[in-house]
Amino acid sequence: MPLKVGIPRALLYYYYYPMWRVFFQELGAEVVLSQPSNKGLLAAGLKNAVDEVCLPIKLAYGHVLDLADRTDLIFLPRMVSIGRSEYICPKFLGFPDMIKRIKGVPKLIDVNVNLYKNRMKLYQVIHEVGRLFNCRWNKTWIAYLRSVKVHNQYIKLLRLGVLPAEALAILEDRVQNLPIPEPEDTIKVALIGHPYNIYDSYVNMNIIKRLKELGASIVTAEFLPDQAVKNSASRCLPKKLFWTLGQRMVGAAFNYMERSDVAGIVHIAAFGCGPDSMTGELIERSARQHGVPFLNITIDEHTGEAGLLTRLEAFMDMLRWRRAGSA
Repeated sequence: MPLKVGIPRALLYYYYYPMWRVFFQELGAEVVLSQPSNKGLLAAGLKNAVDEVCLPIKLAYGHVLDLADRTDLIFLPRMVSIGRSEYICPKFLGFPDMIKRIKGVPKLIDVNVNLYKNRMKLYQVIHEVGRLFNCRWNKTWIAYLRSVKVHNQYIKLLRLGVLPAEALAILEDRVQNLPIPEPEDTIKVALIGHPYNIYDSYVNMNIIKRLKELGASIVTAEFLPDQAVKNSASRCLPKKLFWTLGQRMVGAAFNYMERSDVAGIVHIAAFGCGPDSMTGELIERSARQHGVPFLNITIDEHTGEAGLLTRLEAFMDMLRWRRAGSA
């Protein structure tokens, strides 16, 4: 009987899940996902999380607890760095240790992912995980290569403007065709934020759907090539940001500000996120300098739907007035 490996539907799930799923399946494991985010998961997370962490980490607690009685192992890598001379948020680094203090949680696959100096550490991580499943190096290596192939397919779909949920459905053969393009008369809005804030429809109160219903077409950082994002960030910042996700947000925002087809920017930040407080300020100041309409939305467990919808409606009305005035 194969081991069941749980993967929380939170944090870097939106970047790497297709890769992780294929890798563990190739090693002979059964992959189990936590439920989509909901009120119960958040309540469980709030009950067990320390007060100082941000909303995404609190919700991630709930996703891990949802897997506790359904899996043999939970994949919770200790994310230090995923790029040369860059770091991930320190709360990601400490998250496995926070989870270990909770009774009843299965053994964690908490391998240390640190690519700050070079990628050689990644091969050690792959080998370490393979040993947990009693796999020889050649089988583990083949599993990794196949997972990278799927990851590249996933990234290619994102670059085509396909949202993560739709891209996953295509890769898992749940749908056969690419989504229908938005009508040309829609207003293009750049939605900027960490992937776990902008793609989790529960935590952001379905903001993508709401914007589309108000006549917007959405573009995000994931639609842009990595090099384009880095070029925009380096051109507009005096110094490189060493937060990987923050750099991606800032670079994408600067890129979209320079495009005439993007009417405005909506920035989503989690309350209590230190890097967001800095990058959000950088994006807002630059938007003012470029004359680009900007809306900042800060979310936490107390954010209400009514206030969010009112602000989105007002923002979209302003974009329509601007477009009518320039016609």
